[in-house]
Amino acid sequence: MKRILQEPLVHFLVLGALLFAGYGALNRNAAPPPGRIVISQGQLASMLETFTRTRQRAPTREEFNGLIKDRVREEVYCREAMALGLDKDDTVIRRRLRQKMKFISDDMAAQIQPTDAELEAYLAAHRDSFRVEPQFTFRQLYLDPAKHGENLALDAAQLIAKLNQFGGETNVAGLGDPFMLDNAFTSAPASEVARQFGQEFAVKLGGLQPGHWQGPIESGFGMHLVCVSERTEGRRPALAEVRDAVRREWDDVQRRKANETFYQELLKHYTVTVEEPAAAGAQIKVAQAK
Repeated sequence: MKRILQEPLVHFLVLGALLFAGYGALNRNAAPPPGRIVISQGQLASMLETFTRTRQRAPTREEFNGLIKDRVREEVYCREAMALGLDKDDTVIRRRLRQKMKFISDDMAAQIQPTDAELEAYLAAHRDSFRVEPQFTFRQLYLDPAKHGENLALDAAQLIAKLNQFGGETNVAGLGDPFMLDNAFTSAPASEVARQFGQEFAVKLGGLQPGHWQGPIESGFGMHLVCVSERTEGRRPALAEVRDAVRREWDDVQRRKANETFYQELLKHYTVTVEEPAAAGAQIKVAQAK
């Protein structure tokens, strides 16, 4: 013990501890008052609403007091963490702050209300984006190429003659081969037909004359006999038909414009310098030399 007490490092630690204790005693009364934390009525209402929506009931007095204590704890930790600089260079926090700044510009953009003239102009400039697709009401019978083999064309011709003889409204159930999709489709958009049967099938369907059975038409599954009873041609709609969709796209464009304008205004307050690593600079020079 005597040898330990004679070590200079021990003397340094003891002296440091005494100085720290003395400084604390001398400045005990000079310490700044703690920061003021106010839990506002709005925050209380928000906590109550969140609890009620999550639990499907109002909180008890004890539970509500627990929410308040937790909110105070969160505020204390956040303030102390920021005072220690723990928010600096934290990727998660930086992304969250960026997101909140974006929310500000989004809110500004949301205040803009378009006129009918502005929506009409947007629709005129992007009319193809809102084009109403062709629609088909049709029935189909599936012919399995593996089952019919070389007789497929003959079997199809005989079945078409039989169906047209009976008329377009004939009950066709059981006349074709088993198939996973429906036999009848009503006002099916061209994109939906293409999704189920393939693009080539949808294109050929658009070229058929309504009113009688025709085919066979090939799909990704095999061959089909088809009777189109009604076809609605594609067209460019009026604003009244697609107003909600036009408004959504117009709002999105305005929001992106507002975000970019907001950012460019903020950027004016900064001078940006991008330092390139030596290796990257060498690679750039080599690329330019080539």
